[in-house]
Amino acid sequence: MPVLNDTVLQLLLLAVVLLPLLGAAAALLPAPPGLRGSSPDQAVLRHGVTVTGLVLLASLVLAAGFDHDRAGQMQATTDISWIPALDIRLHFGVDGISLPLIVLTALLTFLCALHTYARRGDGGPSPKAFVALLLVLETGTLATFAVLDLMLFFLAFEMVLIPMYFFIARWGGAGREKAAWKFILFTLVGSVVMLLGLLLVGLEAGTFDMVALAEQQGAGLARGTQLLAVLAIGIGLAVKTPMWPLHSWLPDAHTAAPTVGSVLLAGVLLKMGTYGLVRIVLPIAPEGAHYFAPYLAAFAVVGILYGSLACLALVRQGAGGDLKRLIAYSSVGHMGFVLLGIATLTRGGVNGALFANLAHGLITGLLFFLVGALKDRTGTTDLDQLAAGGGAALYGRSPRFGGLLAFAAVASLGLPGLAGFWGEMLALLGAYHPADGLNRPAYLVFMAAAGFGTLLTAAYLLLVVRRVCMGDRPPADAALPDVRRHEYAAWTPLVVLTLLAGLWPALILGLTDPAVQNLLPGVSR
Repeated sequence: MPVLNDTVLQLLLLAVVLLPLLGAAAALLPAPPGLRGSSPDQAVLRHGVTVTGLVLLASLVLAAGFDHDRAGQMQATTDISWIPALDIRLHFGVDGISLPLIVLTALLTFLCALHTYARRGDGGPSPKAFVALLLVLETGTLATFAVLDLMLFFLAFEMVLIPMYFFIARWGGAGREKAAWKFILFTLVGSVVMLLGLLLVGLEAGTFDMVALAEQQGAGLARGTQLLAVLAIGIGLAVKTPMWPLHSWLPDAHTAAPTVGSVLLAGVLLKMGTYGLVRIVLPIAPEGAHYFAPYLAAFAVVGILYGSLACLALVRQGAGGDLKRLIAYSSVGHMGFVLLGIATLTRGGVNGALFANLAHGLITGLLFFLVGALKDRTGTTDLDQLAAGGGAALYGRSPRFGGLLAFAAVASLGLPGLAGFWGEMLALLGAYHPADGLNRPAYLVFMAAAGFGTLLTAAYLLLVVRRVCMGDRPPADAALPDVRRHEYAAWTPLVVLTLLAGLWPALILGLTDPAVQNLLPGVSR
């Protein structure tokens, strides 16, 4: 039973979405209200921690007050007319699909703000701008998971582009300008195509309300309209996911981005694309989704194999592979499992996709935090430089740090008992028995190829651990700083949640499964 009534939950959800935007405006004031520090820069960084902390607290109270017995139904709903002529509404709500993503977004943004405050230097030449952009990005991502109107979804989806562009272009490393332009061009072009698909659906059906459209299950849309809409919307969402071959902006963006940018890009922004596929494409245009599902599965499997092979190429000795670039390519493979689960059109497969979404956010967020800290300690993320002279030997030079890196690596490869395992397993099981009407022999081939991809993933991640963590015993004066207090604060929640989700998957599946059944009543198994 819910602890809080629906009115309180409504206010909490609106606070979660709007508080970062108000905080962004306050961050640009001469001095953030109510906070003082040893310098104006410290005060604004402290402001960022405070606002994101309040948003995290509100999201946790929202999760605690959420009625888990009605996880399949929209709760905390607000529905206000905004543009009556087009029936565009300020419609917000949360169910078992969106709630975990809202909490994940609030958590990762808070940890990024805490990391920036502790570092004091990540704010770069303008901490005010950095904090304001961080909070605007948080508003856009949270709104994407909370809105229930197609046009509002598009606006929130686009809201994150400018902050991420500046994170890369202004605070990034080598090659940042090219990476930032590549990011913005790919995502903007995809968004224009997606907007056309959203308009087609809304104008043809007579409403942009996502709840009403999902209840119709495509009844108001002709087959040709559904096919065009799924193609257009799917391309826009696939760019953000990113799906092979629309992924080429991602490695450059991750390699150039600062640590905070990489954590949020991998942990949150990539989830917006796959969330859109589940929330919009599958229920609103089921006939179009069924037609394109085998193609989506094929692209997903190619992405799994391509990402793994690219990582193996980067990790081999003498290749000059960059750890951040390697994790970016690994994301292409991991998100391939999410897409494969969605493409099965089964209850188990879609639940696996949603679980893998969350697991990837936790584990890859942790990996980018660790790689950023490794660069701070050694001055490089180049594998050949790290392994020069017999090995970086993190186990000997910084044992707790090396142990955390190894933990994140084995979690990423899908070790049973950790969060990375369940989503990939459910996606594979969904491919073994895809939805009725899909070509089962083709899906069995997809399953086998994806299963081989898990072996390739294990291979390159274990090679990374060997090259970075092991090696000749270093001299006594070669020790590196071990895990610091602010790093413990930023990384411990991700480690704990990775363990908790792996050992108790019902914590997530108990939320997502009723919502999947309600949103996609036509799926089985």
